[in-house]
Amino acid sequence: MIQQVMTAPHKIEFNEVPVPEVKPGQVLVQIKRIGVCGSDIHVFHGQHPYTSYPVTQGHEVSGKVAALGENVTGVEVGQKVTIEPQVYCGECYPCTHGKYNLCENLKVMGFQTTGTASEYVAVDASKVTPLPDNMTYDEGAMIEPLAVAVHACRRPGDVKGMKVAVLGAGPIGILIAQTLKAFGAAEVMVTDVSDYRLELAKECGADYIYNTKNVDFGKAVVECFGADKADIIYDCAGNDITMNQAIQNARKGSVIILVAVYAGMANVDLAKLNDSELDLNTSMMYRHEDYVDAIRFVGEGKIQLKPLMSKHFAFKDYLAAYDYIENNRETTMKVLVDVDPSND
Repeated sequence: MIQQVMTAPHKIEFNEVPVPEVKPGQVLVQIKRIGVCGSDIHVFHGQHPYTSYPVTQGHEVSGKVAALGENVTGVEVGQKVTIEPQVYCGECYPCTHGKYNLCENLKVMGFQTTGTASEYVAVDASKVTPLPDNMTYDEGAMIEPLAVAVHACRRPGDVKGMKVAVLGAGPIGILIAQTLKAFGAAEVMVTDVSDYRLELAKECGADYIYNTKNVDFGKAVVECFGADKADIIYDCAGNDITMNQAIQNARKGSVIILVAVYAGMANVDLAKLNDSELDLNTSMMYRHEDYVDAIRFVGEGKIQLKPLMSKHFAFKDYLAAYDYIENNRETTMKVLVDVDPSND
């Protein structure tokens, strides 16, 4: 089979390697689609702090079950699946207390261990989640980023009836906006500095959109939600500007949730955070229940994924996919790599 390997920043090779042996308790998956995310781009530029080379990428994935190892139940040959890419120890404090997404020894496929950018991948059956027959492989490859959004929307507890601001209309920001509505949030406002991305957020169900190059964030919050402002603010941009916008304009005693990954040390107004007794919370990856809800929301028509699919590239054009993202940053949401372009 053919396997992708990033040998160094900006360099990708394709090697012929044996199809992996399926051990007891494992599932062999024929890979169909792989999504490219922001963390992959950091690896492409040599800027990911926890990834070394060579590395086979691919953690947003869909495929078809090709074979089952001994003692595997709950999944069948020919079934559509996605793969949960976390590799956790199961022994540390977070793992033994239901928070394996925070494993002290966490590895993620495509970063600290081999990813799915191969024609076939053998993985533990526990990492395989079945997809409905009527879900496309394109949608299946986007369940992983949607699970990120679902997990983030669980972090403040029940959001039903709440008014929420989402700063940043990238793929995760738009998925969070949709997921908030799926969980019953009353109104969702999305901000960005790109009109293109804001219009896409509106198409996907955001109640209000504001370009904060043109409109002050604080005024926009009051205009949308009134003097009581937002119940929750999500920072999906991850920079000092957006975090300070959130801190300065949050209702006293309310919640800010940081979802985006900061590129460096933050310089934010912690005195204001303290003075307003704000809860600054964070969100990290996902757990299995987040995958389950992500799949359910898509099946119920509460989440639109197709508007976020920007372009497809053939498997051997992996490098071209990165070049496309580089040259079309504002208008690119999700690029998909077709390891096997068929829908069978």
